[in-house]
Amino acid sequence: MKKLLAFVLSCAMILSLTACTANEGTESESKQSKKFTVGFDAEYPPYGYLDEKSNEYVGFDLDLAQAVCDMEGWELVKSPISWDAKDMELKSGSIDCIWSGFTINGRENDYEWSDPYINNTQVVVVSEKSGIKKLSDLKDKVVGVQAASAAEGLFKEEGAQEKLGKTFKKLSPFSDYNTAFTELQAGSIDALAIDVGVAKYQLESRGKGYLILEENLNSEQYGIGFLKGNTELRDKINEDLKKLNDQGTVAELAQKYSIDENMICIGE
Repeated sequence: MKKLLAFVLSCAMILSLTACTANEGTESESKQSKKFTVGFDAEYPPYGYLDEKSNEYVGFDLDLAQAVCDMEGWELVKSPISWDAKDMELKSGSIDCIWSGFTINGRENDYEWSDPYINNTQVVVVSEKSGIKKLSDLKDKVVGVQAASAAEGLFKEEGAQEKLGKTFKKLSPFSDYNTAFTELQAGSIDALAIDVGVAKYQLESRGKGYLILEENLNSEQYGIGFLKGNTELRDKINEDLKKLNDQGTVAELAQKYSIDENMICIGE
């Protein structure tokens, strides 16, 4: 009888341990599923950049992603990426989305796009002493762009500014805009094609000596790029962004990062 009782208790303990192990596995998987990994350009202020004081990655896009995660109970993982390797990062599963001032125009069939959330303008920045006052003055000049950016695509074949691009002495791609501004300051390039929000941030932080041409290059919209077919995550983010916009959170973040509230286009 004692042996039978011992056997029953032993089986009960084994079943209990098995259940605990299963629960631990389920909880572990649940925690992993709550991570939301955002791929972003770490040198693209005010949308994403390294804050020197806190040594943390901050910016309008990253704060907005954090607000989504707070709503969903997810853990935000900020993943700096090389911009020309963004597609590889997304397809490999290293990131869940590309959220970094990402231009929709011309890429509609390449990703599952969120609804547009920013109306952006492409502009040209030059030195005040350059003598360049309008776009036609860029003839025979060296113009800088970020590699694999929408600005670079503007001047290439079938781009919105292909005709203008053919007048340049050279189109010079750079990995990031900090490097490009350094080259502009050194005189290695004559002008820089750039998003207006980034241009204004750079000019404010660098002080006098630069100006934005009055003529714009192009108008476009930012969206969040998800892997083709991942409509479930896209739809969830769209839903959350609309809620955050209705709550006034998006407007607060735009003000925090000196982004013109008229650029916000969620729900339009």
